[in-house]
Amino acid sequence: MRAVDYGFYKKLAGESLATAEEKVTEALKKEGFGVLTRIDVKATFKKKLDVDFKPYVILGACNPHIAHQALTHDDTIGLLLPCNVVVAESEEGAEVAIVKPHVMFQTVDRPDMEPIVDEAEERLKRVFESL
Repeated sequence: MRAVDYGFYKKLAGESLATAEEKVTEALKKEGFGVLTRIDVKATFKKKLDVDFKPYVILGACNPHIAHQALTHDDTIGLLLPCNVVVAESEEGAEVAIVKPHVMFQTVDRPDMEPIVDEAEERLKRVFESL
């Protein structure tokens, strides 16, 4: 995995995927996010395609308060939810990437939703900084 402009990215040297996933989940919880979905990409690729892939998990994180506000403004915003978090294993340890809500919402011309997006991004940035 590599650093990208559309997400917060951090290497957790020496951490296993499982430990990193626990840390991320706990940090999300402190900011009011729960994990709605967990996709084990490695297991899915093996089962569906019979190909090997590195340990890689996609977590669908949701803050119910923020989601409610967003969906109240525009119920099609569900197309952009939840906020994805990737935890992957590398040679140096675990890597974590968290989507930047402002980047996701660039496609939506809804200035009235800016405070909601700001709050989501601020909270996810604090999750990232706490790792």
